[in-house]
Amino acid sequence: MATSSTSVPAPGTVTLATERLLLRPVRAADVPAVTRLWTDPEVRRHLGGPVAEQVVRIRQRRVAGAPGVYAVVRTADEVLLGLVTVEPEAREGETEVSYQFLPEHWGHGYAREAVAAVVEATLLGTPSVVALTQEANHRSRRLLAAVGMTHVASFVEYDAHQVLYRRGR
Repeated sequence: MATSSTSVPAPGTVTLATERLLLRPVRAADVPAVTRLWTDPEVRRHLGGPVAEQVVRIRQRRVAGAPGVYAVVRTADEVLLGLVTVEPEAREGETEVSYQFLPEHWGHGYAREAVAAVVEATLLGTPSVVALTQEANHRSRRLLAAVGMTHVASFVEYDAHQVLYRRGR
């Protein structure tokens, strides 16, 4: 995975810290909040809708400690705000970053802060990072631009107009 002789830890297996946030592997105690991310209609509005119950049950058993999945926790009170996920070689060989945050934490810059930290850390071990969002998701598009990603493609996937953003080293 690393392009130099130094080894870079796998995404989601280390802890990252920002001014206000701790990004760490998901713990069993996080599963109720994470389940809300998968089932909340507002969170899932641009992600194909709430996840089916049987899929949620499978995910609940697998998410704690899953490689590449960061729980985003506010350090002031240890509240879980959302997830940032890193998937190596997800999209035509490029590493993909995705994110979901609970609606009550939108508009405070937490997602931008967390995604920026993950993108920076990920770029230590891969030449580029991509992210996908629906064209209609203007908040997500602004976030991706704010963390230095550039819109590089538009297409239809999952029955919706999508936009692909990329950032290199």
